[in-house]
Amino acid sequence: MIRRHEGLRFAPGATVFPGGRIDPDDHAPAATPLDLLPQRMAAIREAFEECGILLTAPPVESRGLASMRGPAEQPFRERLCEAGLEPAVHALTPFARWQTPETVWRRFDTTFFLARAPEGQDAVVDGGEAVAALWASPSAVLEAEGQGRLSLVFATRMNLLRLAPCRTVEDALAEAARHQPMVAILPWAVETPDGPVLCIPAGLGYAPTEFPAGLVRLG
Repeated sequence: MIRRHEGLRFAPGATVFPGGRIDPDDHAPAATPLDLLPQRMAAIREAFEECGILLTAPPVESRGLASMRGPAEQPFRERLCEAGLEPAVHALTPFARWQTPETVWRRFDTTFFLARAPEGQDAVVDGGEAVAALWASPSAVLEAEGQGRLSLVFATRMNLLRLAPCRTVEDALAEAARHQPMVAILPWAVETPDGPVLCIPAGLGYAPTEFPAGLVRLG
């Protein structure tokens, strides 16, 4: 996971998964058709840009990543091609799709993926949007949040809660498979006698499904 810079407009200082928006180059055609291809390409590119983890075929160790940095204006796919690498789009397993509530000033429609981390690669943040990197179990991240040592936005926290019972990569992939095809999760607010509550749909692998709105960080 990475910690976002305090100066960013959205989710400043929050601990999040690597990710970002889809760029035009992410829409380039692949050798074989695959669902969510632009999202997969964006996930691979953003993970590399933000924390130096590169999912390719064949895999690359950290010492071989320096040549991949290249000039910022050079398209990511072009750098991969020059290095004789293919983006490992098939290595990504769709896990969840979350949308920010309609009341949030900046909205996102985000697909979360699972992937086995490449051996021999170390996370190194870009020092721009991401200022720190953290390898930890979901339970450890949630514990750190409970102790006030880091801050999580709502979707990140809920995905960590869903992953927490998983002890292995295989467990996590099996959890993802149990809820396919993915259903977009759009939280909504409900007024109750005890105050506003934020709700998400039941039956999608998340529990609980209702939260006091005052305890939820959306951005």
